[in-house]
Amino acid sequence: MTEYLPLLISLFIGIGLAAATGFRVFLPIFFLSLGTYLKIIPLDSSYSWIGTLPAVIATGIATITEIIAYYIPFVDNVLDSITVPLATIAGSMLFASQFTEISSWIQWSLAIIAGGGTAATISSVLAGTRAASSGTTAGIANPIISTVETISSTLMSVFAIFLPLLAGILVVIILFLAFKYGKKILNKIKRSPKQNHFKDSIY
Repeated sequence: MTEYLPLLISLFIGIGLAAATGFRVFLPIFFLSLGTYLKIIPLDSSYSWIGTLPAVIATGIATITEIIAYYIPFVDNVLDSITVPLATIAGSMLFASQFTEISSWIQWSLAIIAGGGTAATISSVLAGTRAASSGTTAGIANPIISTVETISSTLMSVFAIFLPLLAGILVVIILFLAFKYGKKILNKIKRSPKQNHFKDSIY
């Protein structure tokens, strides 16, 4: 059993970081980059670029830009249309970074299914939640949603790195809630003529 412990820890770290990208794409990448640069998080040599100073600076700037952009009316909704695929790619990459000692085929198969799937699910539900908020509250509640997303991404990133087991448990809970309420949110958007008019106006 102990021989599989490193793989389990890697699984929890990978899935936790992937979930964090579902809330904010660049923030968990920045955490991983900074942690690797400070020698807190060991990574395989193939991912050593993540821990370089230029990578820390670049991901830091991207993180700040993304957080601020989500507080700008209408821009937040436009961002949601591109963050789902970006979160899927980022989630897959962060998950794969934890499994460099297995075959590439298994590594990326797991990364796309588990990492990318987790990130895409969370990001999609949040995009739907923001769209519903924009239609029902004229975007007044959107800053609250953005704040919750940023805090959630930060906590998930920290837990994934320092408390991976807790991160894994939280991911299961988050995915359960996403599947339970995500369909309801989508149906609400489809039934709302006001929301459909809003979506047409920005897209």
